[in-house]
Amino acid sequence: MKLPAATPADIRRALLLREEIALLDLRHEAAFATGHPLFAANMAAGRIEIEAELRLPRKDVPIVLYDDGEGLVAASAERLAALGYSNISALDGGLKAWRAAGYQVFEDVNSYSKAFGELVEARRHTPSLSADEVAKLIADKANIAILDVRRFDEYATMNIPGSVSVPGAELVLRAGSAAPDRDTTIIVNCAGRTRSIIGTQSLINAGVPNKVRALRNGTIGWTLARHALNHGADRRGTIGPFEGGPANARDVAYRAGVRHIGVGEMLALLAHTDRTLYRFDVRDAEEYAAGHLPGFRHYPGGQLVQETDMAAPVRGARILLTDDKGVRADMTASWLAQMGWEVYVLEGGYDGALDVGPPRVLPKPDPAHRYRRPYEGTDVAERAMQAYLDWEYGLVEQLRLDGTHGFYVI
Repeated sequence: MKLPAATPADIRRALLLREEIALLDLRHEAAFATGHPLFAANMAAGRIEIEAELRLPRKDVPIVLYDDGEGLVAASAERLAALGYSNISALDGGLKAWRAAGYQVFEDVNSYSKAFGELVEARRHTPSLSADEVAKLIADKANIAILDVRRFDEYATMNIPGSVSVPGAELVLRAGSAAPDRDTTIIVNCAGRTRSIIGTQSLINAGVPNKVRALRNGTIGWTLARHALNHGADRRGTIGPFEGGPANARDVAYRAGVRHIGVGEMLALLAHTDRTLYRFDVRDAEEYAAGHLPGFRHYPGGQLVQETDMAAPVRGARILLTDDKGVRADMTASWLAQMGWEVYVLEGGYDGALDVGPPRVLPKPDPAHRYRRPYEGTDVAERAMQAYLDWEYGLVEQLRLDGTHGFYVI
């Protein structure tokens, strides 16, 4: 099939004007991580039938395909057309043309979420402690609570000694239980930088009475400082918000421009068939499995902020979040709004019929094609970990040079 061509300037214009566009990189993830436009989403050619209908819910959404000379575009367009997608074009000249136009190319995966995290730290001066400082607090048996905001499986693989698993969006909901004493210093950690910055700033934004600090550079920084990690931990934080936390979370969402709507307004959004609407349930997997609103995909809030390009590859789409307790949706929505998304939080809806069953999980790609993150696992070379941190430090400047992000920080 003959495809219309979209120039790099066409793509940039659509991004600046907040038009809907799915800019899809058809290479394997490992190749994608070597460099791509900021808002490109990876959908490897061989995974289109697996991923497209979940990640691209509107069949006439504008889709632009590209590769880096591998010849993947034509066959991929036919695969998408066979699934019913009707508005497909090709990036004229592929990634080489994007580079030749002088536009920025970003390495790694989840790049714009990570760049946003760096921007938050730069604008808000999010407080942090070094690995050595935290290790001394642990050795001195100081009044601290270390909250690990990664997925539980990441936490179980390796964790800071004494830490408790409280995945990102759960922080405001569980901080009161994790640190009931206001004199306790809360230390937030992830594997690298992004989730600990966002987690720390979430608690600060929501007005937690405790002192809060990020563990600078996460488990990477801990490892590079020659401190030992624990393995196989299973400590999970329990629900218990601090006083005023839920109301404060709603105020944070309001300040970020998030709109709260009811079921009637949700139905009106769904009736806008010329717009993409992503619907995400940001609670934990067990809550989702026990009963969830029909049509909502499970995506824990902290991971949704970290992996927005994976969850919602259509830049310019609308996002609707649900959470029966409200807090997680409000905090997640506040960050997505600051990342330039049109975000809504659904109020109510849980008094009707609910679907029951576990979340749908996409099968993982072949390990040979997957990008090995420098912050995962226990056998990553120190040189790779340091190079990853150095890359993150440069993201704020690269955002400035790119100019399409539309991020702001409240």
